[in-house]
Amino acid sequence: MKSSRFDPIILTLGFAFLYIPIIILVIYSFNASRLVTVWGGFSLQWYAAMWSNQGLMDAAWATARVGVLSATLGTVLGTLAALALVRFSRFPGRTAFSGMIYAPLVMPEVITGLSLLLLFVALNVDRGFWTVTIAHTTFTMCYVAIVVQSRLLTFDRSLEEAALDLGCPPVKAFFKVTLPLIMPAVVAGWMLAFTLSLDDLVIASFTTGPGATTLPIKIYSQVRLGVTPEINAICTILIGLVTIGVIFASIASKRAELRRIRDEHVALRGTT
Repeated sequence: MKSSRFDPIILTLGFAFLYIPIIILVIYSFNASRLVTVWGGFSLQWYAAMWSNQGLMDAAWATARVGVLSATLGTVLGTLAALALVRFSRFPGRTAFSGMIYAPLVMPEVITGLSLLLLFVALNVDRGFWTVTIAHTTFTMCYVAIVVQSRLLTFDRSLEEAALDLGCPPVKAFFKVTLPLIMPAVVAGWMLAFTLSLDDLVIASFTTGPGATTLPIKIYSQVRLGVTPEINAICTILIGLVTIGVIFASIASKRAELRRIRDEHVALRGTT
């Protein structure tokens, strides 16, 4: 099928629509003027002002802690859920279990946040850091389950069965054979969960409390009063960190794939 001559134009317009606003944000983070829409020259003063803004730094630190912890818990629970759905095709309540796993994918975040708020109020739990972490774990684990499940469906179980035939216990076979082979999907699920937690505003606004103001909530509260160059600066830093993380993940994934191909060639040469 031949591509249309309009395809490059459409592709260029699509990328421009996505990335030009981000480029403008990065450029204006170095603006010397306090007015974010008026260029006043190159300056790093807003990065210095950002570091001295204690409220903004506390929100960033709280967001990082919530993101790392909720992504880790969500990855563990999501991986176990994916294993249960793939390896155990028939067990009582499987349909209800899979429905509960996939429900946060289609449920509006407002409903998820409100339901979690009502749960915490009913249990008389003080809202704060742990309630936000539990809420983020609840809605991120389903994304991890889908990513890991897609890898398990294409997983060659003969490798695990060979380890079991050689006397390896099932738990050890999982950690020694299965987990290393599905690790790229697990890492991808963790990164997706961390990104979703970092970006969430709606659910966190329902479940947060004193001392647990996340960065999206802090930025939203400041944007309503007017955008300041400090927000551009911290958003630029987040963009840089995400870009570095994606680059390192891509390099690690490529090296792992090359290592796997090299090991397969060595194994084939050894059998011939």
